[in-house]
Amino acid sequence: MSIETKKPMLKETVGAQYYAFNTPDEQGNVDFENYEGTIKTEVVKSIGTTENGESSTVRASGKDYASFNSQSSVDLAVEVVAFPPDDLARMRGDNTTDDGLAQSGGTSERPYFAYGKVVKKIGGGIRYDWYPKCQLLENTDDIETSEESFSEQNDTVTIRCYAFDNAGHIKNYVDSEMKNFPKGLTEDKFFEKPIVTNEDFKKITSPGA
Repeated sequence: MSIETKKPMLKETVGAQYYAFNTPDEQGNVDFENYEGTIKTEVVKSIGTTENGESSTVRASGKDYASFNSQSSVDLAVEVVAFPPDDLARMRGDNTTDDGLAQSGGTSERPYFAYGKVVKKIGGGIRYDWYPKCQLLENTDDIETSEESFSEQNDTVTIRCYAFDNAGHIKNYVDSEMKNFPKGLTEDKFFEKPIVTNEDFKKITSPGA
């Protein structure tokens, strides 16, 4: 059998970010069929990903027999040049009065939302990611005095992404370098609404969609 040589594309840049707030059911649980409209912002400088979980190895007859990985959540550290203040206040669970006063720091329940991001590759490749069940973990709010020349003053929004089904899946994604990448799939189609199930995906990739 001959050797196949592959040359995968290099990552070039992060693209836009997307998010959609979830409207919970009567018991306050995430309702994966009830998201608000998707919001797009092109403010991302970088995204760092940390997988939270542990690996276990089963040993038998004096050697490793099998290895199992358990992933509980993923943390995304999203460095942004700016973030819509109304949406950030909502993610933080801040209370905003009818008079426009925002109150922060008390005990509050932070809402769930879906979060999406784009990875662009050199040569035209792309990867689209949807995390259907997320909460804001923390955010920075640093500021420095201005100098004679402009300098960026970025913040980091840390988002925790949880499993959204019984199988423990945390992310749904497509990659244009993978052989089953649907023809004609665009960024706008993929991020029109959060994709939770394969049925959701079929609705945007089936003929005539």
